[in-house]
Formats: sequence, structure tokens, C-alpha cells
Amino acid sequence: MDRTLAGFVRALRAAGADASTAEAIDAARVVSMVGYADRATLKDSLGVVLAKSEAEKALHDQVFELYFQPPARAEAREDDSEQGEQREHGERSPGSITTGDDAIDSLLKLLASAQGGDSGDANDGPAEPGAALSAALQRAAQAVGVDDIRFQSQTGYLARRMLESMGIAPLEARLLQRLGEPGAAAQAEARALAAARDALQREARALVEQRFELYGRPATEDFMAEVAVHRPLGRMSPPDIGRMKVVVARMARRLAIKHSHRRRIRLHGQLDFRRTLRASAGHDGVPFKLAFKHRRRDKPRLVVICDVSTSVAPHVRFLLLFLYALQGTVTDLHTFAFSNRLMDVEAPLAKLPFDDAMELILREVGSGSTDYGQAWLDLHDRHWHTIDRRTTVLVLGDGRSNGTDPRLDLFAELALRAKRLVWLCPEPPGRWGTGDSCMLQYRPHCTHAGHCATAADLERAIDEALEAYD
Repeated sequence: MDRTLAGFVRALRAAGADASTAEAIDAARVVSMVGYADRATLKDSLGVVLAKSEAEKALHDQVFELYFQPPARAEAREDDSEQGEQREHGERSPGSITTGDDAIDSLLKLLASAQGGDSGDANDGPAEPGAALSAALQRAAQAVGVDDIRFQSQTGYLARRMLESMGIAPLEARLLQRLGEPGAAAQAEARALAAARDALQREARALVEQRFELYGRPATEDFMAEVAVHRPLGRMSPPDIGRMKVVVARMARRLAIKHSHRRRIRLHGQLDFRRTLRASAGHDGVPFKLAFKHRRRDKPRLVVICDVSTSVAPHVRFLLLFLYALQGTVTDLHTFAFSNRLMDVEAPLAKLPFDDAMELILREVGSGSTDYGQAWLDLHDRHWHTIDRRTTVLVLGDGRSNGTDPRLDLFAELALRAKRLVWLCPEPPGRWGTGDSCMLQYRPHCTHAGHCATAADLERAIDEALEAYD
């Protein structure tokens, strides 16, 4: 696979596309057939083999437009063979320029070619404007490792290293020399050299910025997302909230893949002798077909009960975002919210955009004084049928009931009725039982009760809840 295509596949993966090795090999075969000359054909052909969905197709087109420059420059970086061709035409490789007038003349010649001048041998016809400069910049970028950029603050440093690799030092030395000399001719040359240096700086910086958009920005976003995942949900900034929507969807997809097992799992190595003998009765006792023991897996059944009072609302938002991204995996899901009276919130979450649904839930349910006992009573009277021995009940709340009756009798009955009862508390254990907190009273009835402050804690809790069905 040539370097250009390898870089494009890497850019696709950095942007979030799932481009496998097999697909990259198919892309190489496509390029060997269609080449790089026709940009539209190349784009459509690569889109067929590297994009598997509408979302990936849109991502592929976006990365393609950013990665491949207009044909005049794309062809210049197509392959290292361009470098050998330029040497045959008498052009020096900028990476080999180190001193003297030849270095300055070569850089000026590259700039002239970018402005439409002739950069090749006259016998070979006119060269593509900018092709030689683009090839030189690409080689310099490769030499200094521009594709490894991770943060935007590295742009200036890498652009400067590229210029040094191209041999800009003699040009700058002459510029300083001419600036110190009197006379109109010296000043005119200084202005011309300064303009050439500035043009080279702009070209180098533009290439580094392009590489940052391809490779650095996704890496930066991944880094910031990793920081946000471990940041307390109650202290999320607006940029973090927008970023976390993408991160939560990615986490949910990872959990869905992990827990999408068959309901019937064969236990290889555990032979079922009785079934094997019965099946062999029609073959004179010869066991043509072996029967193995297997066990059934229950499909995940979750009942989620969320305290949507002000102190818990940020955690509720991300928990529900998690669960509804898992709808393909958790098909039997019931969601309730309360501050005092319990409300079934499946309908707004299913019919409205998520942010609108959350606003409606918080407005209609989150305005009352918190009363856990009333919530358990409403669950018992109106929704008890949703809970059985196959159900995992997931409670998200701080357990602070404003001094009302916590109805431990109903909570104990709920724990006995369900498969598992998991409580996620935004407050650390050191605050449980202080003030109006009933957490220490609820905890003995829970299968698991733990501190849940970050998105990583939510992912771990949901993962453990789904593992009970694996």
C-alpha cells in the first residue's frame, strides 16, 4: 500500500471510522485500478470499500475532502517516485539543501512554481503549478513527523522544523545581511526575501494545520473526552456536556457489542449422555450425533428508578442517555422518575429528542420535595407487575428523603421480588446516613450499593447489571 492511501486510512480511523485491515487491502486494490488522476472517481470508489453506513459515508467524504488537496497538489504527494522524477529534471531535494546561494535559489524556484512558473525542464512541458512545492513540503513534513501532531499548540513548532528541513536558514541569513546593508537594491532584495520567507511559512503552517485536523484534533478530542469521563457529572462544563454525548454513545456501543450474546450458549465439553443415547437409538446405538448440555440466558430486563431532584439531575441525564443508547441490547426497559410522586417517563424519552424529553421530565417531575417512601408506594400500587425474578432494578438517587417515612418495608419487598437491586448514589459513602440520608437503611437490602460520580462509574454499573444476564 502506498504512503498516500495508508495516510488516508489512518485519518479515517482517527476520525472514528471502523476501517478494517481487509477493507484497507480492498482500498489498495481499488487505487491500483482507478489511480489518483480522477479525484471524483477515486472518492466514490474508496467510499464503496471503506464506508459501511450512511454515517461512515458522510465521515469518509469529509475526511477525503480534507486529506486530498486539488489534483495539482494531490498528485505531487502521490508517491516517493515524484522525488526521483524531479531530480531527473534537475531540481534539488529541499531536504538536501544546506548552505549557500543554491539553497536560496531552490526555495525561490519552488515558490515560483507554486505561482504558476515553470519548475521543470522545458523539453518536458510546463509543470503543474505548486506541484514541486507541495512535494517538497510533504517530504519535509514526513521528515519531522508532522503526522504525529497531537495538540494545536504544536503547529508553530512543527512548521518551523519543516522550514529548517527545507533549508530556510541560508535565506534568513541573507535576509538579515541585506537588512543591515544600505542602498535601495539591498532593501529591495530584503523585501523580496522576507516575502518569500513569509510565503513559505504560510505554506508550511497550512500543511501542519491540515494534518492537525486529520490526526491531531481527533487525538485531542479523545484526550479531552477521557478527562471528561472521569470528571464528576455535577461539575460538567457546557463543552464537556456536548463532548460527553458522543462519549456516552461510544460507551453504549461498546457495551452493546460486549453483551450481545446468544440466549442459548453451548457448553462445549459437557456431553449430555442421555440425549446422546436417545438420539443414537435409531442407529443401532452408534452415536452419530452428539448432544451437549446448554443453558438458557435471560434477555436483560431493567427497571430504572431515578431521583430527578436538583442534586441528582446531572447524573440522571447521563444514565438515561446511556440506557437509551442501549435500546437494541436492552429491549425490556422501564424507566421511572420521581421527586415525590413516581412517573413513567418512557413515552417522552421515546417520542421526543433527548434534550427536550429531559427538560419535560425535570419540569413535570423534578419540582416537588423529595419523598422516597411515596415513590416506593407509587411503584407498588401502579407498576409492581414490571418487576419479577428476571428483573434488575437500578436506582439512581442520593437517598435523602427530607425526613419522610422511607418505607423500608416496600423497599425490602422490592429487593426480594427482583433478580438484583443496584443503587447508584452520587454522594460518597462518607456522607451516607448524615442529615436526612436513608442510604444506610436502604443499603442492606441492595445487591450492590455504590458511589456513582462520573460517566466511567455509570458505564461500570451498567456493565455489571448486564453481566448478570451473560
